[in-house]
Amino acid sequence: MSFPYKHVLLVGATSGIGTAMADKLVTEGIHVTAVGRRKDRLDAFVSTHGSLKASSLIADISNLDDLPTFAENAIKQHPTTDAIFLNAGQQRRFNFASPSTVHLSEFNKEMTTNFTSFVALTHAFLPHLLASSNHTALIYTGTHISLVPAATFPAYSASKAALDVFIMCIREQLRNSSVNILHVSPPLVQSEIHNYEMGAEVGQKMEGKKDVYIGSIGASSREQFMEIVDRRAEAIERLNELLRNLH
Repeated sequence: MSFPYKHVLLVGATSGIGTAMADKLVTEGIHVTAVGRRKDRLDAFVSTHGSLKASSLIADISNLDDLPTFAENAIKQHPTTDAIFLNAGQQRRFNFASPSTVHLSEFNKEMTTNFTSFVALTHAFLPHLLASSNHTALIYTGTHISLVPAATFPAYSASKAALDVFIMCIREQLRNSSVNILHVSPPLVQSEIHNYEMGAEVGQKMEGKKDVYIGSIGASSREQFMEIVDRRAEAIERLNELLRNLH
Protein backbone atom coordinates (compact mmCIF):
# COMPACT_ATOMS: atom_id res chain seq x y z
CA MET A 1 0.00 0.00 0.00
CA SER A 2 1.43 3.36 -1.04
CA PHE A 3 0.26 5.72 1.70
CA PRO A 4 2.07 9.05 2.03
CA TYR A 5 1.11 9.86 5.61
CA LYS A 6 3.32 8.91 8.54
CA HIS A 7 1.12 9.33 11.62
CA VAL A 8 -2.59 8.55 11.48
CA LEU A 9 -5.05 9.29 14.26
CA LEU A 10 -7.77 6.71 13.70
CA VAL A 11 -11.13 7.22 15.40
CA GLY A 12 -13.16 4.05 15.85
CA ALA A 13 -10.15 1.74 15.97
CA THR A 14 -11.44 -0.81 18.48
CA SER A 15 -13.62 -2.93 16.18
CA GLY A 16 -14.34 -3.95 12.61
CA ILE A 17 -12.87 -2.05 9.71
CA GLY A 18 -11.19 0.39 12.08
CA THR A 19 -9.21 -2.37 13.78
CA ALA A 20 -8.24 -3.88 10.44
CA MET A 21 -7.13 -0.53 9.05
CA ALA A 22 -5.14 0.28 12.18
CA ASP A 23 -3.29 -3.05 11.96
CA LYS A 24 -2.74 -2.66 8.22
CA LEU A 25 -1.31 0.84 8.56
CA VAL A 26 1.09 -0.19 11.32
CA THR A 27 2.41 -3.07 9.23
CA GLU A 28 3.14 -0.51 6.50
CA GLY A 29 5.38 1.45 8.86
CA ILE A 30 2.83 4.15 9.75
CA HIS A 31 2.39 5.20 13.36
CA VAL A 32 -1.24 4.85 14.41
CA THR A 33 -2.90 6.60 17.34
CA ALA A 34 -5.97 4.48 17.95
CA VAL A 35 -9.02 6.23 19.38
CA GLY A 36 -12.01 4.51 20.93
CA ARG A 37 -14.07 3.94 24.05
CA ARG A 38 -12.80 0.47 24.99
CA LYS A 39 -9.57 0.81 26.97
CA ASP A 40 -8.88 -2.92 26.99
CA ARG A 41 -8.85 -3.06 23.19
CA LEU A 42 -6.76 0.08 22.90
CA ASP A 43 -4.23 -1.32 25.37
CA ALA A 44 -4.13 -4.59 23.44
CA PHE A 45 -3.47 -2.73 20.18
CA VAL A 46 -0.51 -0.84 21.65
CA SER A 47 0.79 -3.99 23.35
CA THR A 48 0.63 -5.95 20.09
CA HIS A 49 2.48 -3.40 17.98
CA GLY A 50 4.66 -1.65 20.57
CA SER A 51 4.76 1.98 21.66
CA LEU A 52 7.14 3.00 18.86
CA LYS A 53 4.51 2.11 16.26
CA ALA A 54 1.25 2.56 18.13
CA SER A 55 -0.41 4.78 20.70
CA SER A 56 -3.96 5.29 21.90
CA LEU A 57 -6.46 7.81 23.24
CA ILE A 58 -9.80 7.17 24.93
CA ALA A 59 -12.74 9.21 23.65
CA ASP A 60 -16.49 9.03 23.22
CA ILE A 61 -17.15 11.08 20.10
CA SER A 62 -20.88 11.30 20.82
CA ASN A 63 -20.02 13.87 23.52
CA LEU A 64 -19.79 16.82 21.13
CA ASP A 65 -18.89 19.41 23.74
CA ASP A 66 -15.72 17.46 24.61
CA LEU A 67 -14.40 17.18 21.06
CA PRO A 68 -12.55 20.52 20.73
CA THR A 69 -10.60 19.78 23.92
CA PHE A 70 -10.00 16.20 22.80
CA ALA A 71 -8.56 17.39 19.47
CA GLU A 72 -6.39 20.00 21.16
CA ASN A 73 -4.96 17.45 23.60
CA ALA A 74 -4.50 14.86 20.85
CA ILE A 75 -2.35 17.25 18.81
CA LYS A 76 -0.35 18.29 21.88
CA GLN A 77 0.43 14.65 22.63
CA HIS A 78 0.96 13.65 19.00
CA PRO A 79 2.10 16.73 17.05
CA THR A 80 3.37 14.63 14.12
CA THR A 81 -0.17 13.56 13.23
CA ASP A 82 -0.68 14.21 9.52
CA ALA A 83 -3.89 12.29 8.83
CA ILE A 84 -7.18 11.99 10.68
CA PHE A 85 -9.15 8.82 9.87
CA LEU A 86 -12.79 9.09 11.00
CA ASN A 87 -14.26 5.62 11.02
CA ALA A 88 -16.62 5.20 14.00
CA GLY A 89 -20.29 4.46 13.54
CA GLN A 90 -23.47 2.93 14.92
CA GLN A 91 -26.17 0.97 13.13
CA ARG A 92 -29.59 0.11 14.57
CA ARG A 93 -32.95 -0.89 13.16
CA PHE A 94 -35.82 1.60 13.53
CA ASN A 95 -39.34 0.81 12.33
CA PHE A 96 -41.49 3.92 11.96
CA ALA A 97 -44.43 1.72 10.97
CA SER A 98 -44.51 0.97 14.70
CA PRO A 99 -43.78 4.38 16.25
CA SER A 100 -43.99 3.11 19.83
CA THR A 101 -40.89 0.98 19.23
CA VAL A 102 -38.80 3.92 18.00
CA HIS A 103 -36.82 5.69 20.71
CA LEU A 104 -35.90 9.07 19.28
CA SER A 105 -33.06 9.50 21.77
CA GLU A 106 -31.36 6.44 20.26
CA PHE A 107 -32.14 7.61 16.71
CA ASN A 108 -30.66 11.05 17.42
CA LYS A 109 -27.58 9.59 19.12
CA GLU A 110 -26.89 7.50 16.02
CA MET A 111 -27.17 10.60 13.85
CA THR A 112 -24.77 12.40 16.19
CA THR A 113 -22.21 9.61 16.25
CA ASN A 114 -22.29 8.89 12.52
CA PHE A 115 -22.46 12.46 11.22
CA THR A 116 -22.42 15.43 13.60
CA SER A 117 -19.38 14.17 15.53
CA PHE A 118 -17.45 13.85 12.25
CA VAL A 119 -18.28 17.46 11.39
CA ALA A 120 -17.13 18.57 14.86
CA LEU A 121 -13.89 16.57 14.60
CA THR A 122 -13.23 17.92 11.12
CA HIS A 123 -13.64 21.46 12.40
CA ALA A 124 -11.44 20.77 15.43
CA PHE A 125 -8.54 19.16 13.55
CA LEU A 126 -8.49 21.30 10.40
CA PRO A 127 -6.40 24.17 11.85
CA HIS A 128 -3.59 21.73 12.64
CA LEU A 129 -3.79 20.05 9.24
CA LEU A 130 -3.95 23.34 7.33
CA ALA A 131 -0.96 24.74 9.23
CA SER A 132 1.30 21.88 8.20
CA SER A 133 3.96 22.53 5.57
CA ASN A 134 3.39 19.00 4.26
CA HIS A 135 0.38 17.33 2.70
CA THR A 136 -2.17 16.14 5.24
CA ALA A 137 -5.45 14.25 5.03
CA LEU A 138 -8.91 13.77 6.40
CA ILE A 139 -10.13 10.24 5.69
CA TYR A 140 -13.76 9.20 6.16
CA THR A 141 -15.41 5.80 6.24
CA GLY A 142 -18.80 6.07 4.57
CA THR A 143 -20.97 3.35 3.08
CA HIS A 144 -22.79 2.46 -0.11
CA ILE A 145 -25.99 2.98 1.90
CA SER A 146 -25.36 6.71 1.61
CA LEU A 147 -26.34 6.45 -2.05
CA VAL A 148 -28.84 3.58 -1.91
CA PRO A 149 -30.61 3.76 1.49
CA ALA A 150 -31.59 0.67 3.44
CA ALA A 151 -35.14 1.13 4.74
CA THR A 152 -34.50 -0.99 7.83
CA PHE A 153 -31.70 1.36 8.90
CA PRO A 154 -33.15 4.88 8.46
CA ALA A 155 -30.82 6.64 10.94
CA TYR A 156 -27.73 4.92 9.56
CA SER A 157 -28.76 5.63 5.97
CA ALA A 158 -29.62 9.28 6.65
CA SER A 159 -26.49 9.97 8.73
CA LYS A 160 -24.19 8.43 6.15
CA ALA A 161 -25.94 10.28 3.32
CA ALA A 162 -25.35 13.53 5.22
CA LEU A 163 -21.71 12.58 5.77
CA ASP A 164 -21.28 11.76 2.09
CA VAL A 165 -22.59 15.17 1.04
CA PHE A 166 -20.42 16.90 3.65
CA ILE A 167 -17.34 15.11 2.29
CA MET A 168 -18.07 16.24 -1.25
CA CYS A 169 -18.60 19.84 -0.13
CA ILE A 170 -15.44 20.21 1.93
CA ARG A 171 -13.39 18.47 -0.74
CA GLU A 172 -14.40 21.23 -3.12
CA GLN A 173 -13.79 23.95 -0.52
CA LEU A 174 -10.32 22.60 0.28
CA ARG A 175 -9.33 21.80 -3.30
CA ASN A 176 -6.55 24.42 -3.30
CA SER A 177 -5.22 23.54 0.14
CA SER A 178 -2.68 20.94 1.26
CA VAL A 179 -5.40 18.88 2.95
CA ASN A 180 -6.56 15.86 0.96
CA ILE A 181 -10.10 14.59 1.50
CA LEU A 182 -10.29 10.82 1.12
CA HIS A 183 -13.41 8.67 1.27
CA VAL A 184 -13.76 4.92 1.81
CA SER A 185 -17.14 3.36 1.01
CA PRO A 186 -17.78 -0.29 1.97
CA PRO A 187 -21.09 -2.14 1.63
CA LEU A 188 -23.06 -3.27 4.68
CA VAL A 189 -20.89 -5.59 6.79
CA GLN A 190 -22.19 -8.24 9.14
CA SER A 191 -19.36 -9.66 11.25
CA GLU A 192 -16.01 -8.94 12.86
CA ILE A 193 -14.31 -11.35 10.42
CA HIS A 194 -15.99 -9.75 7.40
CA ASN A 195 -15.05 -6.31 8.71
CA TYR A 196 -11.43 -7.33 9.12
CA GLU A 197 -11.21 -8.74 5.59
CA MET A 198 -12.87 -5.58 4.27
CA GLY A 199 -10.36 -3.39 6.09
CA ALA A 200 -7.47 -5.26 4.53
CA GLU A 201 -9.05 -4.84 1.08
CA VAL A 202 -9.51 -1.11 1.66
CA GLY A 203 -5.83 -0.84 2.55
CA GLN A 204 -4.86 -2.47 -0.71
CA LYS A 205 -7.04 -0.16 -2.82
CA MET A 206 -6.25 3.22 -1.27
CA GLU A 207 -3.21 3.86 -3.45
CA GLY A 208 -3.60 7.14 -5.29
CA LYS A 209 -7.39 7.28 -4.97
CA LYS A 210 -9.63 9.86 -3.32
CA ASP A 211 -12.67 7.58 -3.32
CA VAL A 212 -12.47 3.84 -2.68
CA TYR A 213 -15.63 1.80 -3.31
CA ILE A 214 -15.53 -1.83 -2.17
CA GLY A 215 -17.93 -4.32 -3.70
CA SER A 216 -21.52 -3.39 -4.45
CA ILE A 217 -24.89 -2.90 -2.81
CA GLY A 218 -27.38 -5.71 -2.23
CA ALA A 219 -29.44 -6.71 -5.29
CA SER A 220 -27.30 -4.58 -7.64
CA SER A 221 -24.22 -5.56 -9.59
CA ARG A 222 -21.02 -3.59 -9.13
CA GLU A 223 -21.52 -2.17 -12.61
CA GLN A 224 -25.00 -0.91 -11.73
CA PHE A 225 -23.79 0.62 -8.48
CA MET A 226 -20.73 2.25 -10.01
CA GLU A 227 -22.91 3.78 -12.72
CA ILE A 228 -24.73 5.66 -9.93
CA VAL A 229 -21.39 6.71 -8.45
CA ASP A 230 -19.99 7.91 -11.78
CA ARG A 231 -23.09 9.79 -12.90
CA ARG A 232 -23.32 11.58 -9.58
CA ALA A 233 -19.62 12.51 -9.65
CA GLU A 234 -20.08 14.03 -13.10
CA ALA A 235 -23.10 16.05 -11.91
CA ILE A 236 -21.23 17.27 -8.83
CA GLU A 237 -18.30 18.44 -10.92
CA ARG A 238 -20.60 20.29 -13.34
CA LEU A 239 -22.28 22.09 -10.44
CA ASN A 240 -18.94 22.89 -8.77
CA GLU A 241 -17.60 24.36 -11.99
CA LEU A 242 -20.73 26.48 -12.38
CA LEU A 243 -20.45 27.78 -8.82
CA ARG A 244 -16.74 28.56 -9.24
CA ASN A 245 -17.52 30.66 -12.29
CA LEU A 246 -20.13 32.68 -10.38
CA HIS A 247 -17.48 34.08 -8.01
